[in-house]
Amino acid sequence: MSIVAVEHLSIAFGGVRAIDDVSLAVREGLVFSIIGPNGAGKTTLFNVISGLYVPLEGSVRIRDENVTGLPPEALARRGVSRTFQNLQIFFRMSALENVMVGCHRHETTGALASLLHLPEVKRQNRRTREAATRALERIGLAAVADMPASSLSFGNLKRLEIARALASEPSVLLLDEPAAGCNAVETEELTKIIRGIADDGITVLLVEHDMRLVMQISDYIHVLANGRTLAAGTAAEVRANPAVIEAYLGVHGSQEAAHADG
Repeated sequence: MSIVAVEHLSIAFGGVRAIDDVSLAVREGLVFSIIGPNGAGKTTLFNVISGLYVPLEGSVRIRDENVTGLPPEALARRGVSRTFQNLQIFFRMSALENVMVGCHRHETTGALASLLHLPEVKRQNRRTREAATRALERIGLAAVADMPASSLSFGNLKRLEIARALASEPSVLLLDEPAAGCNAVETEELTKIIRGIADDGITVLLVEHDMRLVMQISDYIHVLANGRTLAAGTAAEVRANPAVIEAYLGVHGSQEAAHADG
């Protein structure tokens, strides 16, 4: 059974179909990458899967449950978490506090308990801090836990977003352009982090333009062009596909992808 299944999905904006009859199935524990040229519909597909958009047609299933149209908070309770292309960081908060925000779905105390300073609130805060610390350790940012987010490098901010998404303890993690704007060293660190997340059993859906990263870590790749499926398969199959080379990779991109393991 697939942990994520998209069936005949379509969505339109102003009469233009951004996604047109796309289907895919993601097996548990894989790095499943979605690639394609700008405007192919990659982020739109992510927005439908994560509950930000409601599709015109088709369905999204998580562990065989139809979750089409459920809001993000309901999907979070079902183990779906994501990052975004643009940084969504609280810059006046510390790195640890940013990640603690991601633990909200596991917190059980309410506003009244907090106002009354009940003992359970202190215990909950301690558990949340410990969970956030583990998430920071997992992506190599434990040393900057108490630093303000505004003082972190861009690469560390991208990793901080991943840590916050991991703090919710997801079974499915959607990463939207995690390497965008990162230098070669930061991208290599991200590659190891993402592969490690999948090796720990978390299913990763990845949208990314860096073909070296994609080809290094992807177990399966789905290629979109103009909102439709162009090709799908392993890294080797996709980078050798003439339609993919023509529509997206080009000669230079195809050569870069072919040398991804080098």
